[in-house]
This record gives sequence, structure tokens and C-alpha cells, in this order.
Amino acid sequence: MAIKVIIADDHEVVRAGLKSLIDGTDIRIVAEATSGSSAHKLAMKHRPDLVLLDVRMPDGDGLNCLARIKLDQPETPVVMFSSFDNPTYVARAVALGAAGYLSKSASRNEIISAIQTAASGESIWSRDDLRRVTGALVAPRNGSDGDIPLTKRESEVLKQLALGLTNKEIAQSLGISYETVKEHVQHILRKIGVSDRTQAAVWAVRKNLV
Repeated sequence: MAIKVIIADDHEVVRAGLKSLIDGTDIRIVAEATSGSSAHKLAMKHRPDLVLLDVRMPDGDGLNCLARIKLDQPETPVVMFSSFDNPTYVARAVALGAAGYLSKSASRNEIISAIQTAASGESIWSRDDLRRVTGALVAPRNGSDGDIPLTKRESEVLKQLALGLTNKEIAQSLGISYETVKEHVQHILRKIGVSDRTQAAVWAVRKNLV
């Protein structure tokens, strides 16, 4: 029986490449999306065996789409598919319930095997993936379940940080200086009781800030 898959990537060449890679296998692409919002709609319509999601897409990125799919269809396996080896993305994917995080540089056999394994309900997270983000997935040192007194600007910076943006990208997005962003990030880490950006991103996910 064919494995029904939805692929979401805003680059046509990537989607075409995936279709070529799986040709002759038991995997069948039932729909293609070019944005996070369209991927979510297609997942609701087709009820696929698996969704393969790019991380960075217009109109709702892949990680936000992952969150929406897992909320509406928690039983549907979702695998993130990205060229970015970003620990913040990986940590958010783990926290949001993805079945795994697959690099676009993976071989044909690795991609096919990952889809087949995840579609069967198994996790494809590697030990290395989980080891990298284990520290981020534990509770903050201050154990703060209550309100954290972040300023409006700190909250804006935290949301951008949790989306995987660099300090330079955050500065450009918010129209402030790079040094100001660095200062805000340090204040945020201290206030929420974590030691790095990845932990802060997971904290933001768990607080439904992104």
C-alpha cells in the first residue's frame, strides 16, 4: 500500500527533485505546497501518512505549520526538511512533536528510509540530534511557570530569536542596532533563567510565544 505524502517547499526544484527521488518506491506524493499555510490546509484535506515540511517558507514557516498540524492532527507524522543545520530549529521541532529533522543534503536512500520509518509511526531522531538539544528541553533553572517581566521589546526579540533569526537579522527586522539586540538577548537569557539561545527558543515555544 502506497505511503501518501504531502511535500511543502517554496522551491520548485526541490519539489521536483523529491518526486524524482521517490519514483519507483512505495511513496506517493498526493499534494504539494509552497507555504506553511497551504501545507496546513492540504494536510487537513488529504489526511496524509506523512508531511515533509521545509523550515523556511513564506506565509507561515514550516515550524509554525508543524505546530498547527500537530494540534489538529496529532497522529500525522511530520518530518522537517531543511538545508539549515540550526540547533534552534531542531530544538523547536523536537518540542513541537516532529518525527524527525532531515537535511536536504541527505542521500536518496536516507530520505526514502526516513519517510518510510516516520510514516510507520516511528521517530527518526538520531542520538546526535537529541544530544544537541537535550539541555534546551529541560526546565529553566528558575523553573518559572509564572509571568516573566520581559519588556515589550524583549518579547519582540525573543519571538524573532525563537524563529531562528540571527542577531543581525533581528536587528534588521526590528530596525534597531546589532549591539542593542545583543544586550536584549543577554537580558532575556538572564530573566528566564536559561544559558543559551536554543533553550530560550524552547522556552518561548512552551509559553506559546511563537
